[in-house]
Amino acid sequence: MEQINVAGNKLKSTLKQLIREGNVRRIIVRNATGRTLIDMPLSVGLAGAFLAPFWASVAGIMALATDFTIVVERDQDHQVTKVE
Repeated sequence: MEQINVAGNKLKSTLKQLIREGNVRRIIVRNATGRTLIDMPLSVGLAGAFLAPFWASVAGIMALATDFTIVVERDQDHQVTKVE
């Protein structure tokens, strides 16, 4: 598992980048107090239509806080790419 701290204005772009990497199995978004706001398992070949509710949730929580922690569970068989 990997944890990434991001500001609210960078949450959506960071999540998009993680999903594009293709080796992410699960994404958990937590607020600054550690409360889980989104817990989303991802699968290879995830269709864009399936992600629509996910992006709606992301947009909703962006208004709630300014600092988030993204917990990323990666597939062990793929190479890990560092997100900055």
